[in-house]
Amino acid sequence: MDRAVQRRFVGLTAVVAALGMTVTLSGCASDDGGGDVTLRLVAADYGTGAENTSKKYWDDVAVKFEKANPGIDVDVSVYSWKDVDREVAEMVKAGKAPDIAQIGAFADYAQADKLYTADEMIAIRTGSNFLPSLTYAGEVDGKLYGLPFVASTRLLFYNKGLFDKAGLGAPQTRDDIRSDAAALKKSGVTYPFALPLGKEESQAETLMWLLSGGGGYTDEVGNYDIDSPANVATFQWLQNDLVGKGLTGPVAPKELDRAKAFDAFTKGEVGMLNGHPTLMQEAEKKGIEVGMVPLPGIDGPTKGSMGVADWMMGFKQNGHRVEIGKFLDFAYKDENVLAFADQYDLLPVTSSASLAMEADSRHEPLHEFLAALPNSQLYPFGKTSWAQVSESIKEKIGSAVEPGASPESVLVQIASQARQAESAE
Repeated sequence: MDRAVQRRFVGLTAVVAALGMTVTLSGCASDDGGGDVTLRLVAADYGTGAENTSKKYWDDVAVKFEKANPGIDVDVSVYSWKDVDREVAEMVKAGKAPDIAQIGAFADYAQADKLYTADEMIAIRTGSNFLPSLTYAGEVDGKLYGLPFVASTRLLFYNKGLFDKAGLGAPQTRDDIRSDAAALKKSGVTYPFALPLGKEESQAETLMWLLSGGGGYTDEVGNYDIDSPANVATFQWLQNDLVGKGLTGPVAPKELDRAKAFDAFTKGEVGMLNGHPTLMQEAEKKGIEVGMVPLPGIDGPTKGSMGVADWMMGFKQNGHRVEIGKFLDFAYKDENVLAFADQYDLLPVTSSASLAMEADSRHEPLHEFLAALPNSQLYPFGKTSWAQVSESIKEKIGSAVEPGASPESVLVQIASQARQAESAE
């Protein structure tokens, strides 16, 4: 059953009220295990370099878990977001699925009966603590397979120092973006507007721009609509008004990954880009004063920000259901959830950790992102075809803005593949 694509996050007050009514899971984490077991965990890297790689976080969690659970070891592998979904897909295809994966899509594995449901793994207290809207987004055919891991929203970031130097105010419309980028280029800024449409996470960059033009990946009833007139118009604008005017910097968008764009922003080389909380933290550490506004649209700020949730899942192949559940119950303790959110300035996915963050004055810089949550829209996670479609977008979307290319042709090609993938479910 196809789930609605564009989920709205609920406020934290509603979360608390809903706790007694949300998921009724029958956790199995108290069952006895079958002797010494090594769990293989594959996770995505949220860091920007070796010093803050997510491998350090997961290694620390693994050590603490192993100490509390003799007989269960955890082998951690961390891959960049450019590679992690593909790496897991190849492992599964080769018959070497990890026990636990923390990646961007789950529905295709659930449909293929390769995943445990939440109620086969985790305790009731763990499942009922997830934010209700994210719990719903993690379901396939009414069963929870994708456990939300972290969430974030996206805003347009701009370098206040560079803007002040060029005599500019915060952009509100696409015309502002174009004129501000032209002024920044004239003042010598390397990347007036950094447009990362490389393979790392271009499905996110794409969705932000589609929303700014009144479009999206799906229509109102949840069918793929990637080649809609609104979406085509958005990419024609990007091609003609940003890329074609030389306002996106020395690296072609097709070759520019998010990590490289973010790194350039922290070095003061970027005037504007779409960013998330982790970048805010890293930029301010480097002395960049960051301005943040909703991504400007055709006539004003985009009304619906893009929301992102990443997912944790347990694979059946190795039969480690009980041990997987024990690890997940441990990983979702408040201290661990908040430690990860603190490290990367992301938003927690559990009610208790969210309330703790909201009440902590140290997290005041995240208030703008928290405010964007109610109107945030997510990827079509519940579609079993989404992982395949996401990879298609990563592979092809950068070519839509190349000089001489036809944005419409590229979007039609992606849309055709999406509809074929959907019909093959």
